[in-house]
Amino acid sequence: MIKQRYQQIKAAEGGALLSLVAYFCIAILKLLVSFYAHSEALRADGLNNFTDLISSITVLIGLQISRKPSDQEHHYGHWKSENIASLVTSLIMIMVGLQVCINALINIFQNETSMPDPWAGLAGLVSAGIMVLVYEFNRRLARKVHSTALLAAAKDNLSDVWTSLGTAVAVIAAALKIPWLDNGAALVIGGLILKTAWDIFRDSSFSLSDGFDEKKLVQYQQAVAQIPFVRGVKKIRGRSYGDNIFLEVVVLMDPDLTVRRSHAVTEQIEHLLQNKYNIFDVDVHVEPTVN
Repeated sequence: MIKQRYQQIKAAEGGALLSLVAYFCIAILKLLVSFYAHSEALRADGLNNFTDLISSITVLIGLQISRKPSDQEHHYGHWKSENIASLVTSLIMIMVGLQVCINALINIFQNETSMPDPWAGLAGLVSAGIMVLVYEFNRRLARKVHSTALLAAAKDNLSDVWTSLGTAVAVIAAALKIPWLDNGAALVIGGLILKTAWDIFRDSSFSLSDGFDEKKLVQYQQAVAQIPFVRGVKKIRGRSYGDNIFLEVVVLMDPDLTVRRSHAVTEQIEHLLQNKYNIFDVDVHVEPTVN
């Protein structure tokens, strides 16, 4: 299973690399066009894509580190590097989102407006089309290889689709003599960046602090309790290392069972959780029931 997981993470690196190349191209496109087309919304969107470029590099590095095998200082491996990469990505996005919002608010209160060239709107539409393709590729790949980091990157891809479309609409409206809408769109874009950043930060910090979905634990507990010779589940705890789930299960059994039989039951528990629920590693402890 470990070898298969390493191969899945290596495949996820391809998605991160695709995002990196796409963001580099559209960031340069938007920043150059915004300079000549005098569009604040397109400039804000270009800055967003530039931070996405940094985020993609962070995710790529995190995925590469997570493939390192366990050692004396990391007995559970380096899987949490995925979560750390997602956390760093969210922090970068928060800083840029705040900067975009602050600049837009300053321009609004100082009544600084611009009349962007329609070419800025075309750049936004082209960028949106590119990111739709990148999003679909990364979303499907993330689900296939079970990568939280790549799924976070895909969510960022989708937010860029909407921000690019919003930029295009704002530019077109501004060209139709509604110049204040350009700064308004920049403010909305900044808000979307912050919203996406918060979602990624919440998920990654939850995993890094060893948080685990209680509903899943109940589901696992009920499945284990159905196994023959298991009289009850005394305790079950779970934690996530990247997208790998580690479970600790304490089951109650008849004290008169042989060691061979008890061991066979623990192996059955492990196989059930690994095959049915894709649990990466299971540690089962047996305690005797009190008659």
